Amino acid sequence: MDILLQYVVKSFDRSTKVIDFHYPNELLQEYNWELADQPQNLEEILMHCQTTLKYAIKTGHPRYFNQLSTGLDMVGLAADWLTSTANTNMFTYEIAPVFVLLEYVTLKKMREIIGWPGGSGDGIFSPGGAISNMYAMLIARFKMFPEVKEKGMAAVPRLIAFTSEHSHFSLKKGAAALGIGTDSVILIKCDERGKMIPSDLERRILEAKQKGFVPFLVSATAGTTVYGAFDPLLAVADICKKYKIWMHVDAAWGGGLLMSQKHKWKLSGVERANSVTWNPHKMMGVPLQCSALLVREEGLMQSCNQMHASYLFQQDKHYDLSYDTGDKALQCGRHVDVFKLWLMWRAKGTAGFEAHIDKCLELAEYLYNIIKNREGYEMVFDGKPQHTNVCFWYVPPSLRVLEDNEERMSRLSKVAPVIKARMMEFGTTMVSYQPLGDKVNFFRMVISNPAATHQDIDFLIEEIERLGQDL
Repeated sequence: MDILLQYVVKSFDRSTKVIDFHYPNELLQEYNWELADQPQNLEEILMHCQTTLKYAIKTGHPRYFNQLSTGLDMVGLAADWLTSTANTNMFTYEIAPVFVLLEYVTLKKMREIIGWPGGSGDGIFSPGGAISNMYAMLIARFKMFPEVKEKGMAAVPRLIAFTSEHSHFSLKKGAAALGIGTDSVILIKCDERGKMIPSDLERRILEAKQKGFVPFLVSATAGTTVYGAFDPLLAVADICKKYKIWMHVDAAWGGGLLMSQKHKWKLSGVERANSVTWNPHKMMGVPLQCSALLVREEGLMQSCNQMHASYLFQQDKHYDLSYDTGDKALQCGRHVDVFKLWLMWRAKGTAGFEAHIDKCLELAEYLYNIIKNREGYEMVFDGKPQHTNVCFWYVPPSLRVLEDNEERMSRLSKVAPVIKARMMEFGTTMVSYQPLGDKVNFFRMVISNPAATHQDIDFLIEEIERLGQDL
């Protein structure tokens, strides 16, 4: 407890490093990590705990901006400790009574917020957004061709899924895992802000149908990973209705904005989806992992996934068997992920989450307003960010005089990786970078940690300039 609490305090201390970076071979050589036949004493075990945290990334640090999941909520942390202490499995009411009830209550509330009447429908907490997206694909396929459950893909025609070219890679990964195949995931063109173009979606649906293929799923994205773009859900919903295709919304990153009166309009049309992925462990700051799949039609998950294991789901138990939720999951062993979210929600209220989300979006706009006209910065796309994603190039003085040609692009592509490496060596801050399409490496800043302030944004800008001015 002392070791953990010291780490928590350090995580919020701006004078401490975000990261104490060592190369893999250095860490492997510096410590003996091998497993032994004989037990070690308590002192040695505690030393291992300290060593592990010494080299851990302080993802709760106010200057850690590297991933979509950041921050360290005290109530969420306490809830996680309680969950581990209870050490149970989510498959039946019999062994997880309170947790099963809390999952029922929380998923119903999330469906209400999406806009489904009375919170009707179904859902489950799964191990991350990629699995939630795969569930959606699995259920959409079953809805159209229930025989696939017993007979497999040989019994169904060639199925086609559609998603934007800026969507998460998990759609293709899910198609590969389910035997649909990555070639059956058609990527729809996006506009300059990264939003799916509905006319291109309709064109590609008609193309697939003309070839005799069966369109079965459209996955729209609410908050893309890099640009933070929100696909036009109402237009997508109209197309899905017209061609009778399952509409999924991957709101893993953007779902949290539904908690904000100011920003929820960006997901207008989400209530027309058949399924929604929503990761509270991202924008809502719930400790990892906490991802929900919400489904509009009740009973569909159960029909799709149940296997009637008689040693778990006995039909003559003495309580309401609808609370034995395990048979609608792909997993048998399923971690308790709901308690962190539920306890944080009780502690903050919806109003607390709203304030958290509004603050993070305001900080993103603050960053955008500083750098949009600042010397040495170029925005990847025009206009203020829709989410907390702010995408930009830092252009060192040596490149500012060059003409905009291939040589300049080639040199610019090397800037972000070097600055990022220096950030990690100094341990002062962390922010992500990547190329996208024809755009060379650029920084993608994201803010989801409510501990971050305007001063932390100022620090990031100064640090990028300090580390990159000589390049």
